Amino acid sequence: MALDRWIALIFVAMCCIYGYAAFFTMDQLLPPFMQRNPVWPSTFPKLLSIAGALVGLVVLLGLEKQTGEKEPSATDINYRNLGQYHTGQAIGLLAAMVVYALCLRPIGFIAATILFLTAGATILGERKFHILIPVAAIATFIVWYLVQQVLGIFLRPWPTFLVD
Repeated sequence: MALDRWIALIFVAMCCIYGYAAFFTMDQLLPPFMQRNPVWPSTFPKLLSIAGALVGLVVLLGLEKQTGEKEPSATDINYRNLGQYHTGQAIGLLAAMVVYALCLRPIGFIAATILFLTAGATILGERKFHILIPVAAIATFIVWYLVQQVLGIFLRPWPTFLVD
């Protein structure tokens, strides 16, 4: 089985787990007045899990491939040449995402996001720090302002030891 089908199989499994959580565990603690609503907080996760599973099945079953195509093209993923695909950068970005998620509460949204954007861009090869850091800071403050002030969703902007 080709690498894209293995990835699709993993993706379908993740969508099934996500769908199980959305269909069977998310709505149990809803208050009675929300249980009569046509749209619940789990509606979008349910739709997302179904759509993801369907797209993954299309790739898994090979329905997206053209029937006349016999030879793999240059754009297909070849598992024998994984060293050419910058997997180190991809793993570095995934590790940075995990560290970002773990640092959100202790160091606050603003510092964690600026550090994550700077680290992510550095992993991808950006070296102009005099441009990178101000752009990351401006983007972070814009997102924080929109989420905090416009949408009214609280994001802890500063580290825990400064606020508490």
